[in-house]
Amino acid sequence: MPVYTWKGLNAGGKAVGGTRDADSAKGLRLVLRRDGIFVTEHREMLGGGGKAPAKAATSAGGAAVPFWKREVDLGALGQRVQPQEVAVFTRQLGTLLRAGIPLAEALGALSEQSDNKKFEVILTGVRQKVNEGSSLADTLGQHPKVFPELYTNMVRSGEAAGNLDAVLGRLADFLDAQHQLRSKVSSAMTYPIIMMVLGSGIMGLLMIVVVPKITTIFEDMGKALPWNTSLLIFASNTIADWWWLLAVLGGLSYWGYRRWVAKPKGRLAVDKLKLRLPLLGPLTRYVAVARFARTLSTMLAAGVPVLTALEIVKRVLNNVVLEKVVEEARDAIREGESIAAPLRRSQQFPSMMVHMVAVGERSGQLETMLENVAVAYERDVDGKVAKLTTVLSPALIVVMAMAVGFIVLSILQPIMDMQNFTQ
Repeated sequence: MPVYTWKGLNAGGKAVGGTRDADSAKGLRLVLRRDGIFVTEHREMLGGGGKAPAKAATSAGGAAVPFWKREVDLGALGQRVQPQEVAVFTRQLGTLLRAGIPLAEALGALSEQSDNKKFEVILTGVRQKVNEGSSLADTLGQHPKVFPELYTNMVRSGEAAGNLDAVLGRLADFLDAQHQLRSKVSSAMTYPIIMMVLGSGIMGLLMIVVVPKITTIFEDMGKALPWNTSLLIFASNTIADWWWLLAVLGGLSYWGYRRWVAKPKGRLAVDKLKLRLPLLGPLTRYVAVARFARTLSTMLAAGVPVLTALEIVKRVLNNVVLEKVVEEARDAIREGESIAAPLRRSQQFPSMMVHMVAVGERSGQLETMLENVAVAYERDVDGKVAKLTTVLSPALIVVMAMAVGFIVLSILQPIMDMQNFTQ
């Protein structure tokens, strides 16, 4: 059954729109007319999957609408499906299934209440595919940017085991925990980044506008200047005259860095450095350990095979060094070894975490122990973030104060020398 996006007018003359499946464009107009809606424009989506429009927009009479007369939803052009929206959808879907509502009906209800037009189109397409007999996991897998491999594998396990509602609840908890972890780190870095941007802007303004006007007096004197004043004048003139070249060089340097990091050797070097840096290194490691433990625990509890789970967990660590350790653990398990042994040999994972994993394997409670590890290290992340913020903010203030102090001293020193010479 095709899926259409439509726009129209309700009984009160208010402009409305949405997404709906119908046998044909005529059937769509008839169904909406029963709801008191006059369709002004509709568009059939590609294969009902909600990926992209397949046909041009048509009017209520069936004629194609010229592109210059079509309404353009500027807000929907750059709209993205946020992870929080996926988490809410997952929890609500699990609740509806637990209440005994059929899957297709639950998907239809959730698609109609979505405020995100892009997400609404995707869910409508998913509902259509499920109605046609496709599995939910396979249908969600057609939208990897919204539903990643971890998500679809857990849904597939829930469908196979017949406990999809329980798996969706566990998956929603996992998505919420991951969002909270990301929020902690990003919020901690927001203030230092703002300070760096403002400080750079103030320094640039001083060097380009203020310093040249003052140092012109010293240049007209024709006397030897202190080395710091000469350096300040040189830096100010360079920035004022060649700012465009410095901007180009900065852009090229960033582009070259991104190209280098995109290569295996470059990314490996950067990821090694991240783990060795003071303050930032322990935070990076603890975030990765928390992600590893919670993701693996959630997938094992959902019934995902351990080798498949490790292959997916490897991709959420965001560090090549730790990814290689997980690869070695997966290969070791194939040969009959435990998970804890290769983690211990690598010396990249904390010893307490490795010990807890080993105890969980011996006691047959690996999922529970991994959950405890995740909770413990997420709590430690809070402490690491607080420590990083406590150290980084004063350090930035000191650096800015030193830079401003250098400028002030470089300006005042020749003036003081002139006064001493005249006396």
